Amino acid sequence: MVAMPKAAGALDGSGGQGGGQLTKEHARQPDSLWYTAKTHLLGPPLVNEQLGEQRLSNPLGLGVLSPDGISSSAYGTEEILIALLPIAGLAAFTLILPLTLVILLVMTLVVLSYREVVMVYIRPGGSYVVARENFGPRIAQICAVALLIDYVVTVAVQIAAGTAAVASAIPAIGPYKVEICVGVVLLMCYGNLRGIKEAGKAFAVPTYLFSGAVILMIVVGLIREVIGNLHPLDPTTLHGTYTIGPGTEGLVTGVMIFTLLRAFANGGASLTGIEAVSDAVGAFRPPEGRNARKVLVAEGIILGVLVAGIGWLAHITHATPRTAGYPTLLAQEAQIVFGPTVLGHTLFLLVQLATMLILYTGGNTSFNGFPFLTSYVAGDSFLPRWLLKRGHRLVFSNAIILLAVTSVALLVIKDADVNSLVPLYAIGVFTAFTMAGFGMAKYHHTRRELGWRHKFWINFAAGTLSAIVVAIFAIVKFTEGAWVVLVLFAIFVPALIRLNAEYRAETEVLETVSGEQPPPPPHYTRRVVYVFVDDFDLATLAALRYARSLRPTQVRAVHFVIDSLRAEKLREKWTRADRGVALDFIDCPDRRLTKAAIDLAEREVADPGTHVTVILPRRSYSPLLGRLLHDRTGDKIAAAVSRIPRSAATIVPYDVPGRVAVLQARQAAAKAAAAAARAGKPAEPEELRTDRGGREGMAATAQELARESDVAAAHSLPRKRVAPTKGVVAIGTVSGGKVTVEGKVRVMEIRPVERNSVLAVEINDSTGNLTAMFYGRSHIPGVICGARLRLTGSAGIRGGQPVMINPAYELLTPGEDS
Repeated sequence: MVAMPKAAGALDGSGGQGGGQLTKEHARQPDSLWYTAKTHLLGPPLVNEQLGEQRLSNPLGLGVLSPDGISSSAYGTEEILIALLPIAGLAAFTLILPLTLVILLVMTLVVLSYREVVMVYIRPGGSYVVARENFGPRIAQICAVALLIDYVVTVAVQIAAGTAAVASAIPAIGPYKVEICVGVVLLMCYGNLRGIKEAGKAFAVPTYLFSGAVILMIVVGLIREVIGNLHPLDPTTLHGTYTIGPGTEGLVTGVMIFTLLRAFANGGASLTGIEAVSDAVGAFRPPEGRNARKVLVAEGIILGVLVAGIGWLAHITHATPRTAGYPTLLAQEAQIVFGPTVLGHTLFLLVQLATMLILYTGGNTSFNGFPFLTSYVAGDSFLPRWLLKRGHRLVFSNAIILLAVTSVALLVIKDADVNSLVPLYAIGVFTAFTMAGFGMAKYHHTRRELGWRHKFWINFAAGTLSAIVVAIFAIVKFTEGAWVVLVLFAIFVPALIRLNAEYRAETEVLETVSGEQPPPPPHYTRRVVYVFVDDFDLATLAALRYARSLRPTQVRAVHFVIDSLRAEKLREKWTRADRGVALDFIDCPDRRLTKAAIDLAEREVADPGTHVTVILPRRSYSPLLGRLLHDRTGDKIAAAVSRIPRSAATIVPYDVPGRVAVLQARQAAAKAAAAAARAGKPAEPEELRTDRGGREGMAATAQELARESDVAAAHSLPRKRVAPTKGVVAIGTVSGGKVTVEGKVRVMEIRPVERNSVLAVEINDSTGNLTAMFYGRSHIPGVICGARLRLTGSAGIRGGQPVMINPAYELLTPGEDS
């Protein structure tokens, strides 16, 4: 056994270096088919040093970070009219003006609130960081769930609205809007998996093109209104519109008040995306906060102009929403304002092109924001840690795929209809606004810096008004889909908190591993080893030899009786062999082997001074054939037994394909020797001669293999590496949680702890190192430097390196005995 400083470093928490070096053995291994396909699809892998950061100028930052917010103006006014027309009738075109003013008031307060956010919290994260820093990580999960829902629905809404803009110019594609939307999302997913950077000049073009085109439309419309040649439509003569209600009789009735609230809630969709700038403050050039504030104000001004202008044009043109979703309200306004001339049609197409581009670009911003948000939340241990992993192209691939799958499902379920998606939209958005507003109000109230009072009231007002909008949405949109969002909140917020509790429990266990405060060492007066026997063969004999090598107090072989005839045959074989170990037969009438194993182990460990080890022989087959012909009962039993206090389970594999190959090779050699002898050729070497008969030759070879079971070489594990099982992960990707890894033993160390010891075993694969701590052990038979192990258990990080405590282990190949 070899003792080296590296293992000691793992014990005292100092970690080690060099875990990611590529050995010659791994360098020679060919790439897998999946890796080769991934490289061709996504491009060559990027290394961590290429994870750079591009600083944004203010004009570029406005173009890159504003599409989500500015593009929402394309459908906000239309959503207001959809709610008003069935009740208010033509009066809806008048009511839209005061509702637009209320929405602009809310937008102003939200922008003022986020001006404080970007000045105080420069690191990315936006509303989530504000809520976490001011209300604690548990309450912040309300904001986390809100933003996660917002990002998913943003993709669906933006892509659906962008496709509706295309259908407004090319109506023939309207029936295929769902297929088009799904294709666009998948294309975005593919592009982002390749590593598309949001901070590129190309992503800024749609923002300025859309803003310029729509502002031009507004200006031309106002001029034509002033000179008196802008003629409104007659909604009653149009086909495919929403139902036009009777009018404003009973304006003060409860129905009308409810309708106005629904219209206001619909129009709130115009404010989505404002928080995008706060999520990327660190991407701006210094001074980051001040530049982000300028961009945020500029975005708010542009959005306000577009919302007000589109609302006014709807008032004077009577452009009416269609149930099919196209032509959109914005498309109708462009047609009316620019007229039927060639120039007018060209400008109309320009508006539709710009609308499509900015909506699709706004949807793509979620593919940047969602993965980073999930990484922040996972970094706080409230989401699974696999969301922290960067993929082939240094992007958060798992999060990108998760976002694509959920948004595609949402588009298909809601038939890519913007009006159906909006009820799912604004609750998440305004919940984040609420948390940011109240969080900043608490920040200023706590610190009471110079001028804190007016900042406190601005943020408190923004939070209160946003909370009112959330309540309105939850009530008036409840039956239209808002209930789904409320249910998701009720499920996911407790789930994230529960997941965090699990991570914290694992961390507390791992943090007790240190040289200064080791956990109490186990000291057992009695060690019992059970060998579970299914059949009497070489695999069972190898397991028995391994059990004896543990030097236990008692070794017992156990067979759970499911088939009495098979049990009787096994008894006869066992008696004739006389291996020196008694075989116990335990009745299992309900065939629940796992339960029977648990009951047996629990009865034994009822004595506090007893430790139980269960040995399970595994006959290792080729991965595909093994899956088809054999179950994984041994794995289930091992997992269940390992959860019992003072119990452990070890799987001892036996390489059946390797032994079959040996048997077949010797049979072939025997047949060749017999044929050569009959032909009068020189005799083969003595070691290849066997009986001439094929059946006798096979029997002799089988007997030879059986005799080998009496020597250590036959009971040792196969020299050929066992193929990795499903679920084995690379060590370099381990960030915590329960995982299965495998690698070669590099270094080992025994450290005395009071009257007992800790065995530190460090394994390595091509991606990194992992240290396994076995308390109360100083030796594990077969586990020496050069051996290959498969470990399963809960992993934590100490000193930058993964660590497992008393994991379940499986010896794949032994090392060279010294």
